[in-house]
Amino acid sequence: MSDAAGGRGSRLTLRRRPRSGRSIPPVPAGRPLADPGQLRIGASLLRLSLALAIGYGALATGLGYWQVMQAQQLSTDPRNPLILAAARQAPRGGIVDADGNVLARNSGGSRNEPRREYPEPAAAPVVGYRSNLFGTAGLERAYDAQLTGLLTLRAGDEFFRKFRSEPYDPSDVVVSLDLALQRAAARELGDRAGAVVAIEPSTGRVLALVSSPTFDPNRIADPSGSRAYLDELRGREDSPLLNRATQGQYVPGSVFKIVTATAGIGSGAINTATTFENQPEEYDTGFLVEGFRIRDAPRDFQTDRPLDFFEATEVSSNIWFAHAGLEIGPVELKAWAQRFGLGETIPFELAASSSQVTGGDGPFDGFEDEVELANAAYGQGEVVVTPLQMALVASTVANRGVLMKPKLVDELRAQSGAVTRLESEALRQVMTTTVAQTVGDAMQQAVEGRFGRILAGAAKVPGVPTAGKSGTAQLGGNEAPHSWFIGYAPANDPRIAIAVIVEHGGAGAQRAVPMAGELMQLYLRAD
Repeated sequence: MSDAAGGRGSRLTLRRRPRSGRSIPPVPAGRPLADPGQLRIGASLLRLSLALAIGYGALATGLGYWQVMQAQQLSTDPRNPLILAAARQAPRGGIVDADGNVLARNSGGSRNEPRREYPEPAAAPVVGYRSNLFGTAGLERAYDAQLTGLLTLRAGDEFFRKFRSEPYDPSDVVVSLDLALQRAAARELGDRAGAVVAIEPSTGRVLALVSSPTFDPNRIADPSGSRAYLDELRGREDSPLLNRATQGQYVPGSVFKIVTATAGIGSGAINTATTFENQPEEYDTGFLVEGFRIRDAPRDFQTDRPLDFFEATEVSSNIWFAHAGLEIGPVELKAWAQRFGLGETIPFELAASSSQVTGGDGPFDGFEDEVELANAAYGQGEVVVTPLQMALVASTVANRGVLMKPKLVDELRAQSGAVTRLESEALRQVMTTTVAQTVGDAMQQAVEGRFGRILAGAAKVPGVPTAGKSGTAQLGGNEAPHSWFIGYAPANDPRIAIAVIVEHGGAGAQRAVPMAGELMQLYLRAD
């Protein structure tokens, strides 16, 4: 049999008639044809393998996302059961100032639920409290995850925590407070309602933050009497649980003229030589705006001629600033106020209320009318501010126009030895350095000038150039006005900016001005 007939060494080929004229490649000899049933089983297995691979891949991706990408968020979520357990049982870190003075620490209680102790009640508005019954407040809340060690300072530690014998790495929180200044501010306020906020202008570090009246965090941390104590605090009309420094919203009076001055000089609507021709006669008759008369506080000086910007700031003329507000206009006044942070929530470790330049959405570009705008320009009308906001206004002028993010915490020091430094952060350039210098010069004249000394001279730090602005916020009716002061020192090299308010304290010169002067002097003497 020939090779062609299929003898030894031959290759058998089967050929089918091609369809549509296309040739079908031959099937090699010796290779069996595929069984259709087996093909279907193979395809099913392939689909199953692919589905399992996709499922396991998705599961791995999800686990990676939650255990790595979202580990920090989960570790700080107050609803996380781990946080709730750690808050009761973990060896919670302390809160100290830069000199090592203890503001909060563990002391007493049971082994599984240690109690917190607060050696410096004057720091209560900052530190807050930690209670097994009532949770946390203040920095105890803001840095709860770091204090318990659930959020550690070592990269990737949240993922490996479950494999360690000691799952927590608590951190001490180091704050920027100057304890001597904090104590002095609390002492100066005494039992009077009000607040003090002091800031380092170049960094935004908060040097003092006091609210009065306040509470004793030790009594809240003590479960034996905390319920009755909190009920007592909540029932008081003077609201000791309200942090007036960050959440108190007050009519600012004349301290707001610094915002108006910045808006006017910065926008070009006014300049240092701007005067208003009718001002002298309006001192007697009042400045009539749509049927409403605006008047200056009584004085027997600088009433015989129109005042320029520096003179009007020195004697705190409501009439001049009302004219200036109308020249600036509603759009620019709001826009410049927003640059300082009015109308938005200040980024801060503690809860902070927002401030406002107008209270509604009136037809006059947000203001109700020219009357509201003119009154707002000298700090009345619908303007309300927090002491923290006004301290930032003073600090921004002092810092050559740069608004710094206020901060209370300098460092986190973990038990494991890791240290994280929380750096200062500039929020924005509110005004040029030239505008800041001009406004700052007016503020210095308001404290040290011939007539300024009458209103705000008590804020002058002996031997130190001092800038500031007093304020008397009228409340209407028979209520005594709020007493205000904002300022900074030294004027040529600012190291402290301050805002002081004493509720119903009368004129600024009566309460807030001397208090601010004494506190700035204390800080600079010790600095």
